[in-house]
Amino acid sequence: MEDPHHCRHLCVDMQRMFAEDTPWNIPWMQRVRQPVAMIAGAFPAGTIFTRFVPPTTPAEAQGSWRDYYEKWPMMTRGELGDEMVDILPELRALAPPAIVFDKMVYSPWFDNRLHHFLRGQGVTTLIISGGETDVCVLAAILGAVDLGYAIILVKDAICSTSDETHDASLALFGRRFSNQLRLADTDEVLRWWQG
Repeated sequence: MEDPHHCRHLCVDMQRMFAEDTPWNIPWMQRVRQPVAMIAGAFPAGTIFTRFVPPTTPAEAQGSWRDYYEKWPMMTRGELGDEMVDILPELRALAPPAIVFDKMVYSPWFDNRLHHFLRGQGVTTLIISGGETDVCVLAAILGAVDLGYAIILVKDAICSTSDETHDASLALFGRRFSNQLRLADTDEVLRWWQG
């Protein structure tokens, strides 16, 4: 059950390497910057920003991730630079009190650090924003469902490089996960959280 008193905003991978001129640029990210910043700015102490952190070189990656970074060597930290891995400047200005949580894979739940942190604070509800709808946001949602969180997905504060899979993902979330997830827009979320 959604609870505004035990809620956090999980903002997924709103990073410079996806917003700027790189092979992983997400053009839609420009459209969702303002809604994401509005939610984070209204509740900075209640916001957690995730960052997808590539290895320094492909050789540091394990298993199929090594093949992945051999395909995208220009997106390793050694080539890209650490500064491009950071969250967008307007979001960085909110941390602290917002928290930045690094992950090496799509899911923020992989090693249980985030879940233990949230449970330690009594969090039961997550507002989710960020990118991409059909990759890292999807991984965040599926893990949160498995862990029993109530989820509010901010439909005007998520983005993807693909209209088709973004739309299909929203339809999937709304139909298949309606007991665990609610779709809302930024204004609805702010009204709900502010009580």
